[in-house]
Amino acid sequence: MERDKRVMSPSYTRTEPIVAREGWGCYVHDIDGNVFLDLSSGMFVLNYGYSHPKLIRAVTQQATKLTHFAGTDFYYESQVELAERLVELTPGNFAKRVYFGNSGAEAVEAAFKCARWHTRRPRMIAYTGAFHGRTFGAMSLSSVNIVHHRYFAPLVPGVTFMPYPYCYRCPFKQSYPGCDFACIDFIRESLVKVVPPEEVAAVIAEPIQGSSGYIIPPPEYYPMLKELCEEHDWLFIADEIQTGLGRTGKMFAMEHWGVVPDIVCVAKALAGGMAPIGATIARAEVMDWEPGAHASTFGGNLIACAAALAGLDILKKQKLVKRAAKLGALALKRLREMGERSNLVGEVRGKGLLLAVEMVKDKRTKERAIKERNAVVKAALDHGLIVFRGGRSVIRIAPPLIISRGELELGLDILDDALREVGRKC
Repeated sequence: MERDKRVMSPSYTRTEPIVAREGWGCYVHDIDGNVFLDLSSGMFVLNYGYSHPKLIRAVTQQATKLTHFAGTDFYYESQVELAERLVELTPGNFAKRVYFGNSGAEAVEAAFKCARWHTRRPRMIAYTGAFHGRTFGAMSLSSVNIVHHRYFAPLVPGVTFMPYPYCYRCPFKQSYPGCDFACIDFIRESLVKVVPPEEVAAVIAEPIQGSSGYIIPPPEYYPMLKELCEEHDWLFIADEIQTGLGRTGKMFAMEHWGVVPDIVCVAKALAGGMAPIGATIARAEVMDWEPGAHASTFGGNLIACAAALAGLDILKKQKLVKRAAKLGALALKRLREMGERSNLVGEVRGKGLLLAVEMVKDKRTKERAIKERNAVVKAALDHGLIVFRGGRSVIRIAPPLIISRGELELGLDILDDALREVGRKC
């Protein structure tokens, strides 16, 4: 860690003192011989766990034949096959096209540019609390933390932020379901006073906000938003970078609300951590830009495609989407029981194996328990459990989809002990 400080950029957000050596399944081993059960999937990437043998085999086989061939200028079969699979898996029974980049941020950048190209409109609508990446376009659509914007202005112009439907902390001080959806009314009012609707290219949203703490909107919200998009001829972009590929108990989280996006962004779990990859999947008539308008030297490279195809096979053969739904329901029930016993837990929420515990100092006032949340994360780590921070006082839980019930229960036992330990000190 001292060597790291001398040579690495200080912009990385290292919060836990783990120096990894190797990982298998749901466990990561550090250089001191400690073993950790990881309920964060290596920052939501390892849906198939650490070092899955089928992924290793696929990558090794590809590496012995060809490691790189410029997919921007030439052709190779695995890139087409992966695109065909993604077209089939993403919501919507219509023709689609796929752009490959190297990350989630690049997938969002491609969606941003594609929306502007297709519509010839300059404006975008995004959400407070959103995180779409740290490159300039993706950063300009994000608003989870001012650190991401500080001293980087001017950002990409034309982005307007709307309040996200965070019912536990409603920005309009309302209570669902008696709120009459003030959050949708706010957008409509903005179209009269702030944003000319005919200049808006698209709305971009995370189906469940990730970095802000797995915030889930009420069930009526996205259908109402889609109606608004159709009313004004806006594109709807779903950032499924954290939520996609089975994580929420559906192949894509937006399926929970029966809403079909025009553009879907995926990354993180796509290649199972074996190689960087991101994909932007859009209606064919939307992804209509001309040759040279957008490309990437390494996007959809051979190694990443091999890993992604193997991962999709695992996802299907092991029925991991259904598994995430089943185990997620068990975990949600257990976490809510823990929340009822603990004075530090304000809300428990989740879909599938995407779960959050929001911590408060007082359940009535909902004052954020920031120090206490950090203490729980540390206490869990001291006992061999990795969970991830989110928002200002949230613990995020997103284990590999291959996790066994016993491993999941072990992790929840450790988290329960950590909550009790910190609670006794408050």
